[in-house]
Amino acid sequence: MSEADKLDAVYAATTTAEIARTYDAWAATYDAEMAALGYRHPTVCLALLARHLPPTGPILDAGAGTGLLGEWLKIIGYASVEAIDLSPGMLAVAAAKGVYDRLLQADLTRRLPFEDARFAGCVCAGVFTTGHVGPEGLDELLRVVRPGGILVLTVKDKTWQSGFSARIEALAGEGRVAPLDATPPYSSMPGRPGNDPSRSLVLRRT
Repeated sequence: MSEADKLDAVYAATTTAEIARTYDAWAATYDAEMAALGYRHPTVCLALLARHLPPTGPILDAGAGTGLLGEWLKIIGYASVEAIDLSPGMLAVAAAKGVYDRLLQADLTRRLPFEDARFAGCVCAGVFTTGHVGPEGLDELLRVVRPGGILVLTVKDKTWQSGFSARIEALAGEGRVAPLDATPPYSSMPGRPGNDPSRSLVLRRT
């Protein structure tokens, strides 16, 4: 299967088990193939986190995949980073890189295996997208980030327009988050023709 076919299979999955199996089968070649597509989300998220949260910890890499972002977090000084992902195959690749203090299989649509307010910050790249997680995943991320902590998220524009934007507005209106920063829409994979745009945003947990 080509990179585009694998992405289509992931986007077309209808259950979390199917998503996990698809990523498990892709794990060994994921890094090289996403690099060939010019995958931008980890780089954008890293820049936004560094802009709004000095190196501190612990940081949660939510939807860590093969650990692309974890490698870079360590390089620029975030010494304590933990990871979750739905796919055990992807987590096995991430574990081999030796950049995480702890890795756990977890589903963002269910309660996460962490106590309240554990993390100083959270980065969630490529998760709020077609066929993956919708705005319901925000509640658990907010629960595990401490007040004053930073969340950096990427959101596919179709997901943004189908309830995510409204959920952010509601959370801000309830005083639970303060929006700090956002990119304009951009292509997360410029090497994939016709790829729908995404955006990245930064929230402070209040």
